[in-house]
Amino acid sequence: MARTGVHFVCQECGTSHPKWSGRCDACGAWNSLAEEPVPAAVPKGLKGAKGHRIAFVGLEGSGGRPPRKASGIAEFDRVCGGGLVPGSAVLVGGDPGIGKSTVLLQVAAALSTSCACAYISGEEAIEQLRLRADRLGLSKAPVRLAAATSVRDIVATLEDADAPEVVVVDSIQTMYIDAIDSAPGTVAQVRASAQELIRSAKRRGFSVLMVGHVTKEGLIAGPRVLEHMVDTVLYFEGERNHQFRILRTVKNRFGPTDEIGVFEMTDRGLVEVANPSALFLGERQGQISGACVFAGIEGSRPLLVEIQSLLAPSPLGTPRRAVVGWDSGRLAMVMAVLEARCGLALSGMDVYLNVAGGLKVGEPAADLAVAAALASAAGGVPVPSGTIVFGEIGLSGEVRPVSHLDIRLKEAAKLGFGRAIAPPRRGGGERRNGPSGIEVVEIAHLNELLSLFRQPSIGRAAAGALERDPGSRHE
Repeated sequence: MARTGVHFVCQECGTSHPKWSGRCDACGAWNSLAEEPVPAAVPKGLKGAKGHRIAFVGLEGSGGRPPRKASGIAEFDRVCGGGLVPGSAVLVGGDPGIGKSTVLLQVAAALSTSCACAYISGEEAIEQLRLRADRLGLSKAPVRLAAATSVRDIVATLEDADAPEVVVVDSIQTMYIDAIDSAPGTVAQVRASAQELIRSAKRRGFSVLMVGHVTKEGLIAGPRVLEHMVDTVLYFEGERNHQFRILRTVKNRFGPTDEIGVFEMTDRGLVEVANPSALFLGERQGQISGACVFAGIEGSRPLLVEIQSLLAPSPLGTPRRAVVGWDSGRLAMVMAVLEARCGLALSGMDVYLNVAGGLKVGEPAADLAVAAALASAAGGVPVPSGTIVFGEIGLSGEVRPVSHLDIRLKEAAKLGFGRAIAPPRRGGGERRNGPSGIEVVEIAHLNELLSLFRQPSIGRAAAGALERDPGSRHE
């Protein structure tokens, strides 16, 4: 007979512990262990138990591919790879109040014109959902609403012949299975509830979209295996006091990853942004020092954003480094290369770096744009007008090539930029014309970039910064 008892499971990472402690040994989270019953032991052998023979089929198949369900919201369809695949499971995570429920209600309303859609909420009552639909102007959409938390009842309802083709579950942390003796939101309940919903979606062929709460670290709460169980994982990014929202694909079995969709939060809900580059550069203040336009790639989409930097003499023994929207470790590396290889002294300065618009940039191609912003701030000389910058920096100061060069240049030319500072192309050459006649200035080392900012008008601040490299001053 299986031994009964309890164990303590971390609600952050799902690690099991034989006894309670204040800190999880696996992930380091404090006060995250909760008591749960030990599951029944799995039999060691299968002697005497016969299984059903499974049938193998060919890789190509006889029928055509199932059509995707496009919602008509282009930014959402982009991050899903072109629309929802029948039988797929999508997990949407994000901070509280960032717009997860809003965008999924808009998606359900858009899809309801072509297929049956249901919105099941475990957090709000029916009247509360109707109030939100009225605010968004969606009260006439034929979306079926339900307030339920029992997975057993939900699965039984979805087994009917007239079951919906798209189901939204808000949220997976509120669902529970009565056969498991633990509270909703625990690791066991989240894992089992998601497994039952996904199994039902695969068997019946409907698409299920689940909302997932996030922890204080920004990760979806519950076991990490939850992200492995679903087909697509989407994260909402952005500051709550900022109008822009970024929906980013972290995982997608049916399309590209790292794709983004850009939305703007309004009093009528989330409005898709068709040209995010123009939006991110819309509030640019012209020619000021410390600002540089970076031509980046997010998934398959080119995106132009402004990188801003500010340098100030530090009264502290350890100067401050504040970074918003970029990797702080990457900033430290770029500053070390500028100081060690180019003689630009920044060690005694407070450094503030910001990616305008609330976007988070993780591409190494932003190295050269950050270096240009720092050099511009140190010298007091603006980056030349109408110029974009991109390229990866090595530890010796060399500028390395990046991918999707033509796509970046086409996006810059479309927005009126006439010059690009880029890595050297393979085969040599200093200057060449890109798409639409944009001039490409190819640089191989950071010293070539800094020569743009070494002018007689740079003032005392830049003169002090260049003391370590007197031979490279402007003559």
